[in-house]
Amino acid sequence: MATNLVSYMMQFLTPDMIGRIAGALGLNRNDAQSGVNAVVPALLAAFSGLADKPGGAQSLVNTVKQQSGVLDNFASMIGGNNLSSFIERGSSLLTSLLGSHDQSALTGAVARFAGLGQNKASSLLGMLAPVVMGLIGRQIGTRGVDIGSLTSLLASQKEQIAQALPNGMGELLDRTGLSSGLESARRATTEATGQFTQYTSPPRERANPTFGIPNWAYWALPLLALGGLLWYLLGRPAQHEQVAQEPAPPAQSQSVTVGGVDIKNTIGDSLSDLRTSLQGVTDVASARAALPKLEAARTQIDRVSSLVGQLTPDQRKVVAAAIAPAMPAINRLTDKVLEIPGVGDVLRPTIDPVKTKLADLSGQPSTVGSGR
Repeated sequence: MATNLVSYMMQFLTPDMIGRIAGALGLNRNDAQSGVNAVVPALLAAFSGLADKPGGAQSLVNTVKQQSGVLDNFASMIGGNNLSSFIERGSSLLTSLLGSHDQSALTGAVARFAGLGQNKASSLLGMLAPVVMGLIGRQIGTRGVDIGSLTSLLASQKEQIAQALPNGMGELLDRTGLSSGLESARRATTEATGQFTQYTSPPRERANPTFGIPNWAYWALPLLALGGLLWYLLGRPAQHEQVAQEPAPPAQSQSVTVGGVDIKNTIGDSLSDLRTSLQGVTDVASARAALPKLEAARTQIDRVSSLVGQLTPDQRKVVAAAIAPAMPAINRLTDKVLEIPGVGDVLRPTIDPVKTKLADLSGQPSTVGSGR
């Protein structure tokens, strides 16, 4: 059994196949990749939640068994005359499993995350649902698909599914209730990925256990009283002067939104995904497992890069200031990972373009090809 079901499916959906999907649906390649990166773990999350419901596992078993021949014909189906009917069958499959309400919610989540629009998100889901089902059946293999093997597989993959959900997609699924089977896995993932940002949050003040008064109050109140006295004694002669205008907040605190995309937050999420994914790479197998999330981060960074031309000079400075402090750590991590035997062949096609784009956005020289 493969160690990561999402990675197993992304290996089946080769770059050539994703390019053909993009052409068939009228998408650019980046949007198609972003959509696939969202759809695969989202479908697995929905199916995992369904398997936990009464009767849900049996419905999944029956549907998986019906998709045994899909994988052999899928590549030739893309762009063929029968693609529309294939997508319709996939959409009907989802309706029968999830119900029209949950299917619509899933479509809306994919459309909002990937920016595809409702119709194209629906088509992509209809196209990939039979493929995901077929790959589940192939993964279970010779043991045969039954309730025990199916639920065991999905239960063992909850953490990997939660990790593979692109940043922001998990929250959208949470709102729809479709990721209800992944709460504990998502919490574990969130705690793990959030540890490196904890230093930015000030420690919570400890309250006096008896009276509920914060400890800082005992020294702050006398200082406030002294400050008030000094102001009264020294500040009155200058009261007639115009109050100085407060300085503008530093550029780093400004938000940058273009075309409905919060550039600064998108960059922050992408950098977090990059760091977390790279930290987990120790060999070729873990590199392949990390690839879907790295590809998702690359898609988001490409999207930001495409919007830079619409930014003002001050907004570009804000974006650069958000990226620059993270670059030394990103460069060290990527250099370390790419030195692992065999990993460069898997990750370099994704990592090098990401580093180049980040260097451009931060105004720093790229280290790609420099030997650093």
